[in-house]
Amino acid sequence: MTTPTRVTAAALAALVLAAPLAQAAEITLLREIDANNYDPHKTTALAAAEILFMLGDTLVSIEPDMKTLTPGLAKSWEVSPDGLTYTFHLRDDVKFCDGRAMTAEDVAWSLNRWINPETKSPVKWRAGEVESITATDPVTLVYKLKSPFSELLYQLTQSFATVIDRNQVEKLGADFGVQGMNGTGPFCWEAWNPRDKMTITKHAGYAWGPSFYENKGEAQLDRITWQVVPEENTRTVALMTGQAQATQYVPYIALEQLKTSPQLNVVQSDHAFWTYFIGFKIDHPVVADVAVRKAINMAIDQDALARDQFFGAVKPAHSYISEATTDYDPTLTPTLLKYDPDAANKLLDEAGWVMGSDGIRAKDGQRLAPVGYFFTGSTWQRLAEYVQADLRKIGVDLQIQAFDATVAWGKMATQEFDMFGMSYPYVSAGDALNLYFPSTNIPTPNRMNWNDPETDALLAEGKAALDDATRAAAYGKVLHKVHDAAVWLPLIHEPRTVVSSKTLAPIVPHSNYGAALYKGLDLKLVQ
Repeated sequence: MTTPTRVTAAALAALVLAAPLAQAAEITLLREIDANNYDPHKTTALAAAEILFMLGDTLVSIEPDMKTLTPGLAKSWEVSPDGLTYTFHLRDDVKFCDGRAMTAEDVAWSLNRWINPETKSPVKWRAGEVESITATDPVTLVYKLKSPFSELLYQLTQSFATVIDRNQVEKLGADFGVQGMNGTGPFCWEAWNPRDKMTITKHAGYAWGPSFYENKGEAQLDRITWQVVPEENTRTVALMTGQAQATQYVPYIALEQLKTSPQLNVVQSDHAFWTYFIGFKIDHPVVADVAVRKAINMAIDQDALARDQFFGAVKPAHSYISEATTDYDPTLTPTLLKYDPDAANKLLDEAGWVMGSDGIRAKDGQRLAPVGYFFTGSTWQRLAEYVQADLRKIGVDLQIQAFDATVAWGKMATQEFDMFGMSYPYVSAGDALNLYFPSTNIPTPNRMNWNDPETDALLAEGKAALDDATRAAAYGKVLHKVHDAAVWLPLIHEPRTVVSSKTLAPIVPHSNYGAALYKGLDLKLVQ
């Protein structure tokens, strides 16, 4: 590993000059932050998923419409009438990047590592309540559940279900996903310099990508450099001057300028659900009072935030998931907390939080100064500072502590903070709620310490439902419970937008876990 550097436009130019595109099919992709690691079972970062989808494969794939399931490593599958047994029939031509042939044993080992308590995966729940996962022959995998899980196939499209190499995991130990990741994907790990760049190279002979790609063979690029560029202006300059070829981390301040550039294409997915929010640790004294949490919600003007800070390119969020999401309960909408600073001040007055001479409230010797953990990068800096400014108007002094993504995930698994900033993708209400609100997911990703037996029972009911109405009713009740308790402060709903150079073939954005380029098989230089 090298010492982290602060990337500038000049540095990006030097990178391009050192490896001219004319000499090889190579491109640079820009992103805002890095991941904490690239072990699919131990990270929930988007920055990890966008690499893992390229380095590895999953049993099932999902099309850009985020609805249609399609074969991946499995050519086909059957589900038993009781919803408990899934039988997957695998391809027989798949190889890892080191050349070793993949078998059903590799798939079974990977998925069993995911659910092994010793792995401590923060997303173990996504595998369902597993009875057993076994390889019955080299190309057949039998996945048995203890109870039905209506969204299992969707979850198996996620990066967490990536098939990995047992030999490498055992060799690298704790350094797996840090020093290497031997996968079966269209690209192979070359090098990772944390907080700087990740370089991946073409997997020669790859021919088992999802069928919705026009390209049915190996990747059309020899090398991709994923460059971390936290600064919006630098990303804009790099795109406008051709120093980088694409990004989904679009600087909203420059979006209109990027759209009018003759050198660039700007495309957006209409199938993405991605929400930014601030969560509360509801058992911490400073935010344990539901009046405080509701007042904080009413103090923030999400409409102005979306308009003024994101130039109208995002939607204001008042609910924890988009109202267009499958199983969203429309009766929730009229109950949502809205911007009303006068009501927020009144609520805090009535709850005994007294305004001090310094403009900050206190109660029983406790200042209303919650500590908030956030990611570095321009997006969260903008969001956190906007919220901080609005909260000062009602006597709340948010203490912002920002961390690089390589350490932020670990910090957010502790009990050291009162509030935290997070964004996340989802495809349905169940996908979102089963991530954040089961008590079994404390301390992460249930960083709110929401521990409610009724919620757990309703989530279990929704997961096991074999009909749409039962599932929707259960998840609707959970949505009402967590909104009534003001467990989060929702901020914005963000679409997936990709800006790319016209030296690349047109890109169709994907939205699986927010990774807009997904497997990258159709990335191709045309100029």
